[in-house]
Amino acid sequence: MARKQGSKPRAIKERAARTAAAVSPSSALASGGAPKKRAGPLQFLREVRAEGRKITWTTARETWITSVFVGIMVVVAALFLQLVDLFLGWSLSLILNFANGG
Repeated sequence: MARKQGSKPRAIKERAARTAAAVSPSSALASGGAPKKRAGPLQFLREVRAEGRKITWTTARETWITSVFVGIMVVVAALFLQLVDLFLGWSLSLILNFANGG
């Protein structure tokens, strides 16, 4: 049976090493490049602000609809759990009464 290209143990190890180097925080040092320069507080705040502009905020109507839906689902889940609790309590008392001979 023929092996797929790149499935030899050495190729797998090399691919794993490349992936680990790309993912690790010290990947710049591992690949021989210079370490990443730290940004100052003002640069950090500029970048945070730029990222904040990319956020797509929901409208007030979408927020209201979602909140109402969450409230309805909480009530439905509470009712379901209450019914399950009542059923289990009833069945357990039935079994205990039967076991006591009553």
